[in-house]
Amino acid sequence: MNNNPKSIAIADYDYPLPDDRIAKFPLEQRDHSKLLVYQNGNISESQFFHIPELLPSDSLLVFNDTKVIHARLFFQKATGSTIEVFCLEPYQMAVSQAFEQRSQCTWTCFIGNNKKWKEGTLSREININGQHITLNANRQQAVGNAWIVDFDWDGGVSFAEVIDQAGVIPLPPYLHREAVSSDNERYQTVYARYQGSVAAPTAGLHFTSEVFNALQARHIATDFITLHVGAGTFKPVSTDTIGEHEMHVEHIEIARQNIECILQHLPHPVIPVGTTSVRTIESVYWFGVRLSQNPNLDAMHILQWDPYELEDLHVSTAEAYRNVLQWMDTHQLDHLYGDTQLMIAPGYKYHVISGLVTNFHQPKSTLLLLVSALIGDAWRQCYRYALDHQFRFLSYGDSCLFLVDNPTQ
Repeated sequence: MNNNPKSIAIADYDYPLPDDRIAKFPLEQRDHSKLLVYQNGNISESQFFHIPELLPSDSLLVFNDTKVIHARLFFQKATGSTIEVFCLEPYQMAVSQAFEQRSQCTWTCFIGNNKKWKEGTLSREININGQHITLNANRQQAVGNAWIVDFDWDGGVSFAEVIDQAGVIPLPPYLHREAVSSDNERYQTVYARYQGSVAAPTAGLHFTSEVFNALQARHIATDFITLHVGAGTFKPVSTDTIGEHEMHVEHIEIARQNIECILQHLPHPVIPVGTTSVRTIESVYWFGVRLSQNPNLDAMHILQWDPYELEDLHVSTAEAYRNVLQWMDTHQLDHLYGDTQLMIAPGYKYHVISGLVTNFHQPKSTLLLLVSALIGDAWRQCYRYALDHQFRFLSYGDSCLFLVDNPTQ
C-alpha cells in the first residue's frame, strides 16, 4: 500500500498549547470569533462573519445538524455517594428509536465512581411538566471500559424528555469546569436538530442566522447531514504510531437528497463545516467503493484502514456516489444509516472535499491528522500564526478556513 500512514509518529503532531489559550467560555457573539484563512500557501486573519465573502462563490457548505444530548446523569446513593452514568450511545438500537422509547431502553455508558455501585438499582426523581417521574438504572455487563445500562421510568414520557430534564450537557474534559446554564444554548449549533451527540460539532458554533443570510445572498449552497459525535472524539492518541491507535466508531445518517446534492454539485467546491462532516461525506465515498466490489453489502460499515487498502480500485467520486444511490434504490431507502471508523491522516487522498471550516484541535489528536491530510505541513505555520496572534483554541475557540486547489495531492 502506498501512502500508508500506519508508521506516522504522533509525536510529530504535537505543539505547545498553554492552558490559558484554551477558550473556557464562548465569545458573547458567536460570529465575532477570529477566523484564520489559509489558501494557496498564504495565511491571513479575519472575523468569522466575513466567511461568506471568503468562500468560492460556487461552494457547497455541508453542515452536521446533530444535537448534543444531556448525556451526564447523576444518581445519589443512600450512602451519600454520587454515581455518574454518562450515556454514550443506545445499545443495539438506532439513536432516534432510543429517544422515542416511553418506558425503557438500554445504553452503553461510562460510569463514574463505579466502585461505589456495588449492586442494585440506582433511582432518582425528576419533574417533567409538573409530572413526577422515577428514573431507574441497572448496570449489566462491561463492554471495554464502558458498561451496558438498562434504564426504565414511569409516566409514559419519551426518553428524550427524560434525559433532557435529568441530564447535564457534557462539556469537553479539557475545559476543566462544570457546565453552566448558558452552555445549554452555546454548546449547540443554531441549526442543531437531531439528538444523539455527546460532543458538539464545534466548527458550526460560529454560525448565526445573519451568516446564513449572507451565504444565501452570495448564492452559496448549504446542506445538512447527521453524524452523532461520540466521546471518542476526545480520545488522545496514546500509542507511538498511528497504526497502533484504534479509531472510535461514529454513527451516520445521511438522506438520499444529501447524496444527490453533493453529486450534482461536483466538480465545484464541497466544503464541510467540521471534521464530522468530513468523515461523513468521505465515508459515503468509501461505501460506494466497497459497493463497486460487492453491490450486495447489507449495510454501511467503514473500517479504519479501508481507504488505504481500497485506493488502488480508482473509483471516481461520482461513480462511488452513484453506487450508493443505486444501493439505496435496491433497498428502498430514503436515508442511509451506517457507521464509520475512518482514519484520515497524512497519506489519505480526499475524494469529495476541497476545503474545510474547522476549529483549532488538540495536540497529538486524530483531528489534527485530518487537517494535515488536507493542507500538509502547513498546519504548523497556521497553528504557530494562531498562537502568535492571540487566537483562542479548541471547542469554544476561534475558527479556520482552509481552501485548497488540489487536496488529493
